[in-house]
Amino acid sequence: MNTKKTSVDGRSFSLTVQNFENGCLVFVSEGAEKIGSMTVSLATGPAPVTTTIIPSKTESLFLKMMAERLSTRIRGIALVSVFTQGELGNKTAKALMSEIMEMVRV
Repeated sequence: MNTKKTSVDGRSFSLTVQNFENGCLVFVSEGAEKIGSMTVSLATGPAPVTTTIIPSKTESLFLKMMAERLSTRIRGIALVSVFTQGELGNKTAKALMSEIMEMVRV
């Protein structure tokens, strides 16, 4: 399991990635480590199939994009959980996505 603490725009995030042979689990949590909204994506064909497990009030697009991007990159299953204390701006979302993509091995 790979865990990293990062700060973006004065907000503190904990990023955890567990890699598997056929996929990965990704947890993004702002402040204390918590389970948040969840989305799973499976990319074994031409386009990923994505399902929301626990809906998000504010970060559904970020969750979906991250899950689909990861599953497509690893050609497998990506389960992503995100807990934030407020909405993510474009700059913050982009920085978190970049950090997570570096943590996921192919």
